[in-house]
Amino acid sequence: MKRLCAKEALKFVPDQGKIGLGGGETIGYLAENIKEAGKHVTVITPSETTRKKCLELGLTVEETGETSGLKIAFDGCDQVDQRLNAYKSAGGIHTKEKIIARMAEEYVLLADETKIVKELGYDIPIVLDIVPEALGYVRREIQTMGGRVRQRNEHLLETEFEGNPPLGELDRRLKAMTGVIETSLFYQIAAKALIAGKDGVRVIEKTGERK
Repeated sequence: MKRLCAKEALKFVPDQGKIGLGGGETIGYLAENIKEAGKHVTVITPSETTRKKCLELGLTVEETGETSGLKIAFDGCDQVDQRLNAYKSAGGIHTKEKIIARMAEEYVLLADETKIVKELGYDIPIVLDIVPEALGYVRREIQTMGGRVRQRNEHLLETEFEGNPPLGELDRRLKAMTGVIETSLFYQIAAKALIAGKDGVRVIEKTGERK
């Protein structure tokens, strides 16, 4: 299904210009497809694995800091809902991924049907990228909100919340904490998602769903 999703994603890749590619196996297949299709694009990526893959394929790669805008960006996710909210908690590079997402005129998520849900729940931790000196303060604030905290490393905190706090409000409160750089909750950022399943690939857009 990952190859199927990557094949469908190629249809959205421009013939030239700058594009963003995230991390993961599906993105790797998309990079191969871009090379085979002979598209003259420049790749910006937050993933060192994707960077190496693109260079091996002979694709042009540009540093994120040298870029201000992209035609389109593609990335995987841990979970995405029908409203195109998503979690990107596993990789721990969500701040860099979100920079690229914000640069893009269109941000597209690639996933298989096991990752699509009607509405995001709280079964996946929201990971906070923090300034290390803010650890104690942020932990206290999360606990005040009724959440639980587990430290992944010096700058990543996994947070869990019971109940169903509104995603928009939670996103706002987490990012408003001093010392929090970004969160792994991608709230209302994606323009569309390509969902691969046994019956093919369906496209979910902000305006609705189409085959």
